[in-house]
Amino acid sequence: MEPLISATNRVNTPERDSSSHKQNGKLVVVTGPSGVGKGTLLKILAERRPNRFVFSISATTRQPRTGEVHGKDYFFLSRQEFEQKRLEDAFLEWAEYAGNLYGTPRQAVEEWVKAGEVVLLEIELVGARKVARAFPDAQKIFIAPPSIAVLEQRIRDRGTDDAAAIAKRLERAQTEIAAAPEFDLTIVNDDLETAIAQLEQAIWQ
Repeated sequence: MEPLISATNRVNTPERDSSSHKQNGKLVVVTGPSGVGKGTLLKILAERRPNRFVFSISATTRQPRTGEVHGKDYFFLSRQEFEQKRLEDAFLEWAEYAGNLYGTPRQAVEEWVKAGEVVLLEIELVGARKVARAFPDAQKIFIAPPSIAVLEQRIRDRGTDDAAAIAKRLERAQTEIAAAPEFDLTIVNDDLETAIAQLEQAIWQ
């Protein structure tokens, strides 16, 4: 069975960065409630610091969506393949959502970190806790909203959820925000530029 590691998860290009900015490798776990802007922050970070880090790619048993590539967007596995790798302790964490299995490949993360890379993992709270236990040296960053009211407005502005789904997201967000003290750093995503600057400083200080 093929290993869950790919050179295509480097931001922009798989070529190694030979600049003087190279530092010791580490895993950075980024979490926070849905709608807080984690994805936006990391997307901008990738644009501003190309070749400075790699994104951890998850494995999943769901079918690829149009345009998704194995080893780039996800490692697409059959349920049997996933279960076999789970029994082999091949995941830092795994969970089941909507009938599909998802997991963070251990070997890929360990090999990138060993190679001196900064590996970014964007993940929900339960998964972040599991990764922290499996990878104690990981840097754990929590992205928080300035307030629940602001978070609610951001979720509404996306226009993807009905009232019941929004209420459920906000209820879950309250629980997630209460867990922020478990993390090494909490960044309040109020002003986008300020939050990005704090994220950059935390990772590359």
